[in-house]
Amino acid sequence: MKRVGKLHTFLFRATGGLIGRRADGLDMLLLTTTGHRSGIARTTPLPYFRDGARLVLIASFGGNDRDPAWLGNLRAKAAVRIQLGRRAIEATAKVADEPERARLWWEITADHPRFLVYQAKTDRQIPLAIIEPSVPV
Repeated sequence: MKRVGKLHTFLFRATGGLIGRRADGLDMLLLTTTGHRSGIARTTPLPYFRDGARLVLIASFGGNDRDPAWLGNLRAKAAVRIQLGRRAIEATAKVADEPERARLWWEITADHPRFLVYQAKTDRQIPLAIIEPSVPV
């Protein structure tokens, strides 16, 4: 999966999102976080969903029993960068609190039930990350 992610990131950046902007029927972005232990910038292609001016990321990790590394990174440092198409945008990230998570989870899974399958694979409650871009997207 890491190789696929690296290839996706390369093609997305090289083509300004012409390749990689959508995958498996979902809108995609590149999320760059700072490694909370290494301090190294890490970029991950992720599907995103809109909530007004904010973007929502699902930390499903395919139903894995642990959170994805990018979630730990943004918990440690809220400043992130996203790339939508050709636009690279600074943003602030946070993990949704429970009332907000419940609302967003219901809205997203109503249209994209595949995430319910991931939730069924794990005992952890899949977190949602809220991305607040510094400029309108």
